[in-house]
Amino acid sequence: MYFSSASAGLLLVFAHQNTASPVSTRQISYRYDPYRANAVKDIFQFAWDGYYKNAFPNDELHPISKTFGNSRNGWGASAVDALSTAILMELSQVVNDITKFIPTINYNVTKTSDSVSLFETTIRYLGGMLAGYDLLSGPFEHLAFNDTNVDALLTQSKNLADVLSFAFNTPTGIPDNDLDFTSRTPSLDGSTGPAVLGTLVLEWTRLSDLTGNPIYANLTQKAEEFLLKPVNPAVGEPFPGLIGSEVSIRNGTFLNGEGGWVGGSDSFYEYLIKMWVYDPKRFAVYRDRWIVAADSSIKYLASHPTSRPDITFLAKWRGTNIDPIWQHLGCFAGGNFILGGLVLDAQKYIDFGIKLTAACRETYKSTLTGIGPETFAWAPSTCNGTYDAKPASAKRGMHQNARSKVPTKRQPSSPAKSPFVNTPFSVNRNGPSSPGEQELADAADPCHIPSAQREFYNKNGFYFRDPSYDVRPEVIESYYYAYRATGDKKYQDWAWEAIQAINTTARQGVGFTRITDVNAPGGGGNDDNQESFLFAEVLKYSFLIFSRDGPWQVNYKGEQEEAWVYNTEAHPFKVAANYADRKRVKEGGKKGGKKGGKKGGKEGGK
Repeated sequence: MYFSSASAGLLLVFAHQNTASPVSTRQISYRYDPYRANAVKDIFQFAWDGYYKNAFPNDELHPISKTFGNSRNGWGASAVDALSTAILMELSQVVNDITKFIPTINYNVTKTSDSVSLFETTIRYLGGMLAGYDLLSGPFEHLAFNDTNVDALLTQSKNLADVLSFAFNTPTGIPDNDLDFTSRTPSLDGSTGPAVLGTLVLEWTRLSDLTGNPIYANLTQKAEEFLLKPVNPAVGEPFPGLIGSEVSIRNGTFLNGEGGWVGGSDSFYEYLIKMWVYDPKRFAVYRDRWIVAADSSIKYLASHPTSRPDITFLAKWRGTNIDPIWQHLGCFAGGNFILGGLVLDAQKYIDFGIKLTAACRETYKSTLTGIGPETFAWAPSTCNGTYDAKPASAKRGMHQNARSKVPTKRQPSSPAKSPFVNTPFSVNRNGPSSPGEQELADAADPCHIPSAQREFYNKNGFYFRDPSYDVRPEVIESYYYAYRATGDKKYQDWAWEAIQAINTTARQGVGFTRITDVNAPGGGGNDDNQESFLFAEVLKYSFLIFSRDGPWQVNYKGEQEEAWVYNTEAHPFKVAANYADRKRVKEGGKKGGKKGGKKGGKEGGK
């Protein structure tokens, strides 16, 4: 099932959007910084050596105890996730070690008793192998020591997808995320979030295009239809293009109307525009849905703290109510808006993305460690500068029956506690966040600022909901996109500040690990676990922002020529259509969109 055209109503939106100011045509020049690029490579090599000596071929390193863990089913997550970064850094020995290992993985058998996450397995393993194949059979083929091992990357990608495909054996085709490899039967009575449904399509479509077998694309695109066209929009789409966070596997209806550019929903919005970058002929509907969501986000979610009206954050929503709370995970949004502005030739999206990126940088520069927190909140401008400092416990009654779903993925290995917050707050990347007591109190009265954080809030425009940091990439990711859109050296400087702070504080033992409090000396305490996305994302974006220009870079040559697109784990895929094709489709959309928009306006009114 390949999408080829948009609905008339959405074409109206696209036609209107293209009346906005185009992206500046000034020539952008990029500054190669070999000193900083090599410093990032050194950090990668240090972390890789610690993993390879103490944990390979297991999933992750425990850098303090020099042991290992297998939270991703024992298939060597850190190795597979590291491959595309090692290729871009041209670390030939690392590349060779990983490509020799991948053909030995047996994806039919999980080495742990844990369920298999369809989402995490797709973005880390499938994404890592497909990106490795595209890079090593393309611009970095000189690093391929063994052609057989390169071919095995595609073969193993197919093997993995074939194993995972039973997840879609449901009445609706909506996949179960938590897979039991013993029964090979998906749950039919649960729900799936947009970040699962909406973050499979790029990887599985790429696999179809490389193998010539359309089944992988068909499975994921059929499931995504429930997000593109909600069955019950009165519940599931409280704002145009902005949807709820749980979809019934059995009947496809939305179970709520709450969400945000946060864990559980985030990468659904991310992939809408990236699918159009991948192939504009097939994915015009995705582009149009991104425009609707982006415009609604600017109109309804952009929020300015009372103490710092110069800052622009993106709030969450519960129905049509706005919750002034955001996550480090959500700070990728700045980069996503910037990418959308570049490929759509719309300056307004770039400008908004720049504002979000600058706001996320404020969460870094304001702390003792120079690193931003996992979750933060603020009093929105509607509070008119008035703060309610009553204890949170006095505000909880109306939310005692609030629904909560226990997260399972991408959460800290133990809940973070801090003198700044009343309760632990857990977050994941593919399921709704569990609202703790403090978050529910914030929702009850968004003007409430914890008294212990009043001074900090007055100065910086946010307060801590979870002050931990799990070596996440999203802020540096947005710095990268901002740099590629503008060529402004300050974004390189911001990225350098961030990677230095991470190297100073999160570097523990023979690797890197989560810290418990970004506003405590030395980061407070620490865990003993190095996530694979350190290799895949943090160090890749940190390297790319300083390295030489190349076709794999966003906005190559500063000419909006996207030859590659990055998945949510920062694995680059070769796009299916070239720049000339995308330009023709874009120009055709401007002409055809106006005609279709008028027609859609009439029909929509009947």
